[in-house]
Amino acid sequence: MPRYWRWDSHGESPFTPSNRNADGGNDEGTHSQPLDVEPLRNAYESMVIDALGPEIVNQLERHVEESPNREAQQFYDLLHSAQRPLWEGCVSHSELSMAVRLLSIKAEGNISQQSFNNILQAMKEGMPKDNLVVPDFYRAKKLVSKLGMGCEKIDCCINGCMLYYKDDLMEKECHFCQAPRYKVGKGGKEIPFNRMHYLPLTPRLKRLYASKNSARHMRWHSEHQQVEGVLEHPSDAEAWKHFDQTYPQFSSETRNVRLGLCADGFTPFGQSGKQYSCWPIIVTPYNLPPWMCMTTPYMFLTMIIPGPRNPKAKIDVYLQPLIDELKFLWEEGALTYDISRKQNFVMRAALMWTVNDFPAYGMLSGWMTAGKLACPYCMEHSKAFYLKNGGKTSWFDCHRQFLPNDHMFRRNKDSFYKDRVDRSEPPPRLTGEQMWNKVHMNPRIIDFMEVQIPGYKTEHNWTKRSVFWDLPYWSTNLIRHNLDVMHIEKNVFDNVFNTVMDIKGKTKDNLKARMDLKEYCNRRDLELKEQNNGKIIKPKANYTFNLEQKRAICEWVKGLKMPDGYASNLARCVDMKEGKLHGMKIRYRIKYGRL
Repeated sequence: MPRYWRWDSHGESPFTPSNRNADGGNDEGTHSQPLDVEPLRNAYESMVIDALGPEIVNQLERHVEESPNREAQQFYDLLHSAQRPLWEGCVSHSELSMAVRLLSIKAEGNISQQSFNNILQAMKEGMPKDNLVVPDFYRAKKLVSKLGMGCEKIDCCINGCMLYYKDDLMEKECHFCQAPRYKVGKGGKEIPFNRMHYLPLTPRLKRLYASKNSARHMRWHSEHQQVEGVLEHPSDAEAWKHFDQTYPQFSSETRNVRLGLCADGFTPFGQSGKQYSCWPIIVTPYNLPPWMCMTTPYMFLTMIIPGPRNPKAKIDVYLQPLIDELKFLWEEGALTYDISRKQNFVMRAALMWTVNDFPAYGMLSGWMTAGKLACPYCMEHSKAFYLKNGGKTSWFDCHRQFLPNDHMFRRNKDSFYKDRVDRSEPPPRLTGEQMWNKVHMNPRIIDFMEVQIPGYKTEHNWTKRSVFWDLPYWSTNLIRHNLDVMHIEKNVFDNVFNTVMDIKGKTKDNLKARMDLKEYCNRRDLELKEQNNGKIIKPKANYTFNLEQKRAICEWVKGLKMPDGYASNLARCVDMKEGKLHGMKIRYRIKYGRL
């Protein structure tokens, strides 16, 4: 009972297209029906499906082998034809691999098109006659473009208000700020002020199933044996299992793709160069095993949000093409050929969550992460307060409410906020439906610009309704936004280490902190003391090191050896004379997926 009509009955390998004609057809057989059209099931087939359920039917159909659909077959034909060696006897490169390699070198070295053409000409002259090296940049791009991994160029408002996309494709100025779309270049040519590059996600997900190296691994999340009490993959977690239970039809096809989205900004010209901030958006398939899913080949760059300024809440404007594609992959799906099972199936995909630092959390979720209401879980129930002398928001003593009601710390008046007993209950954990009821009336930034919701910063911190709520399943996800562990560990380490090392200008134990300590804590031994001559003395805390201890720590760091890729040369960060570390940047390139 195959789910789709076959092109023919030969069941041949996708890498042996010898009996196929140029347009992907078969000279020996006839086509009963196009592959992307579902067959009409009779009453008996429908009865069997209703009785057994889709999961059992899928298992019964696994043994059925099918020929690649038209698009997949064209891809395999291209690979087959491009595997010709550059010349007779060449074993190191084919026509396609050399073109890809040369284009990669051009991009990495920022080589001009004219220089690139000159290099190709010199290569052809130095190689055997009748070699297959592409003659110029145009031919190289044309050859590689047949792989189907294209890039869409979408014009943007210079102020980030809107995209000239879909219904607004032909507009000449911004609907919100009336800024012009084009500037006049040489010869009167219209040149857009700002342009975004979008790399469609669907073709790359299809390629995961077109390759024997990755196709079988795309089912690992479902086929691996889970160890009781061990969380080695997101599929072992409650959020994943809850999604499977909520959408059993989606989860019944183990080849459907679960995705995670990562976003962060960077300055391509460095801190000392031109101030320019652009934001790459990276999507990762979580079907793969842990040792594959966070490696470079499987981290798909889907778009680069142009600068020069941080998009902030307007990041939703640029995410529209990706959200539209995710909605299509959820509702319609894409016909895909799985080479590991030699079957065609409709691949669907769902975005499980985002991964980012705390400022980006506010940009993507719509809950501003600044001020007393910064916590996206406590929300309006937050107990944060402003420090009288420090002038910053503090969450000191906000965590006792999460302890059991009979815990001894709840009655402690000395170790926490002085003379305070905490009997309050923790903030309620909102369900997806309750969260939707809070945000569904908020305006979307793509519909309105600079709209402040009543009660902002006093009753709530909502700035918009995030574009992710347009996804049909977003409200049912247990986890929508995750914080990047790299940023948390680095920031916590910097603050704790600089405080215990008593680094001037970087320690959190400064004069203002000691002045606030007198207001909120019962720590008389750490309070500032004034001498007779009016000089203020800051008593040394027992958690800080002396100079000898600092130098011992620096000596240990200086001799510390790390595996390649985990950290830079830490010996360069050591100042033995002052007993401190400087310019220390921990890089979790391998351990935390190079985020």
